[in-house]
Amino acid sequence: MNIELRNVTKKYGKDFALKDADLTLSPGKIYGLAGPNGSGKSTILKLITGLTFPDSGTVFIEGKPAARHMAENIAYLTELDMFYEPFLVKDMIYFYESQFADFQTDKAFDLLEDMKIAGDKKIGRLSKGNRGRLKLVLTLARNASVVLLDEPLSGLDPLVRESIVKSLLTNLELEKQTVIIATHEIHEIEQILDEVIVVLNGRIEEKKDVEELREESGVSLLQWLKQLIKEKS
Repeated sequence: MNIELRNVTKKYGKDFALKDADLTLSPGKIYGLAGPNGSGKSTILKLITGLTFPDSGTVFIEGKPAARHMAENIAYLTELDMFYEPFLVKDMIYFYESQFADFQTDKAFDLLEDMKIAGDKKIGRLSKGNRGRLKLVLTLARNASVVLLDEPLSGLDPLVRESIVKSLLTNLELEKQTVIIATHEIHEIEQILDEVIVVLNGRIEEKKDVEELREESGVSLLQWLKQLIKEKS
């Protein structure tokens, strides 16, 4: 799906979460949303899902203004941890199966096995890392046109992040999906990104092809990002 933000502004109270944002995203690419805490990354994802709406400007999904019902085509991994604690892990999978027509139950159980999470374990007894893995399982098991991942590596042990990143590549269908990853762990996902979008103080400052950026600047994406933030501060 094509996604477009046209002159989008969003405020919470008197503070700007996003200001005059213009952005175009196409299928077949993995985009990285980068920027400090409070820069507006999560707001962009919520606007795309229709969970919140612009104060001015418009967010378009396939040429139509974003609305909540479009969630049937959008798999969204929120940074929040929202589970039914008494559920078994497998109960959560069956719950998602009942809620989303595109949910692939067999794929979810395969992902559980890959990530070494027991289906008969209570969610309330999962470690923070396994709760993060379960969120990934539930998101990646959907056959959605748009995949939004908000801090997918948060709370995960550095030793397992590499395998999670590989799992993302294996389980995404890039030919037809638009994938956006908002993360502080930009160095962990640099290898899989096609383009990076830098958000600072509610403004979209840069949108760059990652490979071209490395060739032109001669530094890693993380080094370039640190330099840019320093210049804009």
